[in-house]
Amino acid sequence: MSNLAASPQAYRQGAVLAATPTQLVVMLYDGARRFLRQGAVAMRDGEIERAHNTLRRAEMIIAHLDGTLDFEQGQVSERLHAIYRFCLAHLNSARFAQDATKVEEVSELLGELREAWAQVASEATQA
Repeated sequence: MSNLAASPQAYRQGAVLAATPTQLVVMLYDGARRFLRQGAVAMRDGEIERAHNTLRRAEMIIAHLDGTLDFEQGQVSERLHAIYRFCLAHLNSARFAQDATKVEEVSELLGELREAWAQVASEATQA
């Protein structure tokens, strides 16, 4: 692998290693939304296998976010858990119906959460 080819990967790895926990959550939302966009496009194009694979990657990220919740933090964790469970169920429904609109709805919801986490991350770095 050439140095030029390794540069984007090295940059991403460095960004992850230097990120705060809150920034990592934002990155996870970004990744999930990227896979959801790819899945919606694949669904609309009738590429069932590609749609399944990209949705699966998004689901893995959502499941990871859900699995790392700290329920000792109270209601916020409980509400996020409910949102993540909804997202996973909605994506499952989207997959069976081959309904890209449902995938986009999940992406929009995660986008709202991403913006909230980005605001928290921004405030933490300014403090």
